[in-house]
Amino acid sequence: MNSSIYKTGNIKDAYKIDKVLGEGSFAVVKKGIKKSTNEEFAIKIIDKTALESDDQIALQTEVEILSQIDHPNIVKLYEIYDEKTRFNMVMELMNGGELFDRIVEKEHYSEKEAADTIRPIVDAIRYCHSMGIAHRDLKPENLLYASPDPNAIIKITDFGLAKVISNELMTTACGTPGYVAPEILEGKGYDLAVDYWSIGVIIYVMLCGYPPFYEESNEKLFEKIKKAEYEFASPYWDDISDYAKDLIKKLLVPDPKKRLNADEILSHPWIVGDVTPRKKLPQVTEKIKEFNAKRRFKRAQLMVLAANKWRNLVKSDTN
Repeated sequence: MNSSIYKTGNIKDAYKIDKVLGEGSFAVVKKGIKKSTNEEFAIKIIDKTALESDDQIALQTEVEILSQIDHPNIVKLYEIYDEKTRFNMVMELMNGGELFDRIVEKEHYSEKEAADTIRPIVDAIRYCHSMGIAHRDLKPENLLYASPDPNAIIKITDFGLAKVISNELMTTACGTPGYVAPEILEGKGYDLAVDYWSIGVIIYVMLCGYPPFYEESNEKLFEKIKKAEYEFASPYWDDISDYAKDLIKKLLVPDPKKRLNADEILSHPWIVGDVTPRKKLPQVTEKIKEFNAKRRFKRAQLMVLAANKWRNLVKSDTN
């Protein structure tokens, strides 16, 4: 644990707390301006009185992980002010928007562009995995750009479900329904490979504008995920290269041992880019626009499920 990030005193002495950037069940993210330098940050303010013991452990884990991590494509945690009723995390301000919002705005969007976007994300996950850290909640909402600049860097955020693993398998059912790996749903233990499944889902959506697994009920959705039941439907996939489909097929594999790992993904021809088509995909940006609208509308239902809700869902699903 990097103890130097813990600061004493009241956060308001050091920062001007500005507008709300986002809200969760027991946390709010506000813009903060450091009084001594005028630099802008994102301050995650957690209401300690609303935390249950599970939440406290998750928060502690997130802080431990973020204070160890140093990668250009992972959001940075700079300082912590632990006050009586509030826990304040001073983080890098990411004001360039979510991955899918940026795709929609692009005039030129191609498979090459998609490959170039996902490559640094895979590299960041490789870095996490080398430290034994599983993210466990990779999804488009957690991939943000640092600024509105067209060449802005993309970063992974929200390590609220991340976990440091040693030799034993993880068993906690967690994640976001459409992106969760089948082995998590089976409840038999899982490892770092769950993140590669999520990357496969993200690449799929980036290339067609809709998710590989979709059902109105989680029970039906989980059945499809466990069997890896998806297709490259016409006409949406007609113009997408076989290289892209090959990579997705090698990631959306129910058996985690047969799934590509980070090194294998980064050396795949589609990611390397020599064979990756540069043809514009205008229909994809339109589909992603629709997907984005639906996702925002359903954001309340798509929020990460608490571990106990997951357990109930998975239990009823596997009985």
